[in-house]
Amino acid sequence: MDFEAIADQMEAALKLSKAEEASGTPPQSNQTDATTPALPLAASIARANRGKTVDEVVADLKKSPLFMTDLDDADPNNDDIAALQALAYEGTPLENSSDFKDRGNECFKVKGYADAKEFYTKGIAILSQEERKRTRGETATLLNAEPDSDDEIARQRDTLESLYVNRAACHLALANYRSCWTDCAAAMRLNPRNVKAHYRSARALLAVGRIAEADDVCARGLALDAANAGLRAVADDIVQRARETDARRKADAEREARTKRQALLLKAALRARNIPTRTTAQPPEMEDARLELVPDADDPRSTLSFPAVLLYPLHLESDFIKAFNETQTLEDHLAYVFPLPWDREGAYTPAGVECYVETREGGLLKMGKRLSLLKVLGTGKVEVVDEVVRIFVLPRARAEAWIKEHKAKRASEKGEGSQAS
Repeated sequence: MDFEAIADQMEAALKLSKAEEASGTPPQSNQTDATTPALPLAASIARANRGKTVDEVVADLKKSPLFMTDLDDADPNNDDIAALQALAYEGTPLENSSDFKDRGNECFKVKGYADAKEFYTKGIAILSQEERKRTRGETATLLNAEPDSDDEIARQRDTLESLYVNRAACHLALANYRSCWTDCAAAMRLNPRNVKAHYRSARALLAVGRIAEADDVCARGLALDAANAGLRAVADDIVQRARETDARRKADAEREARTKRQALLLKAALRARNIPTRTTAQPPEMEDARLELVPDADDPRSTLSFPAVLLYPLHLESDFIKAFNETQTLEDHLAYVFPLPWDREGAYTPAGVECYVETREGGLLKMGKRLSLLKVLGTGKVEVVDEVVRIFVLPRARAEAWIKEHKAKRASEKGEGSQAS
């Protein structure tokens, strides 16, 4: 069926039909005179589907068995389609499905799991249709005018059960785990004692970590065949996976408890030292640098270590110090930070700079280079924001001017803030 040609003809016919309607010209009446040529197929279709687009008409046509291009894509619940599908093969449904099963088995033996799955699917489609017909009380098909005998029905169901189990094996090999246990469930509905279905379902469930369900299916399978080697192997794997999962859950719980305990110890250590802290909505990225108790985060006798940044506001430069211990002095760090690679004038030397930290109120507190960090932070005047200690470093000769500028800027910001409020 050349749908492109029909579609072109229909489009022309639809345009003509619309033109007739617009002009008020009545459509030509059907004539039965033998001398009158029959209305072309496309025009007939177009007139019967006035008001629809060409695509809509084609879509409707493809629902009809006469115009279908691929029976395999058809609705399996459509009995007309099923009948045409059955006619595509010679023999009874059982013979055709058995043939597909055999061809699937041949592919499976050489590990052609995807091809085997397709053959099993075709066999399942044939016998599933027969099952649906029996469920609806239908007793005849196009190929078989007489109802199937009880023996024929039993053999069909045995074959359908095998097809489901075999397709489940393909799904398991292809890691289609959900499809695997779905096919196993279908097989067990036909035969609750199918041990292979229990085994493959348990394997699939275990593969996605559904341990309790895998254990239940495996246990029911072993109740049917306690000596089954496959099921016993799955049972051992389930036990091992359960142990690993419990151990991982226990480790996660211990890790979470340790993290909470360390956070409480750190908070207590800051409170005991009178060091105020604050966290903003967007803390800076510091990788593995953090405020912590060292050397042992679980020991309250440990000392505090802070990330710190040295800011050079006159040159818009900075240096990051990953760990500034509370017992260390600023001089300890300046000794290896200086000389600065960009300081061509040599203005920044340990003896030639003054250092400041900002107070909670926005003022500046001079930081002695030989004072321990704890002495500075323990005053309670300096707030550690986002766990980082910020230290301004300036050449002594230019420090006073920068301090005045900084204070004026802060005063202006406070004035704008009070006006806005």
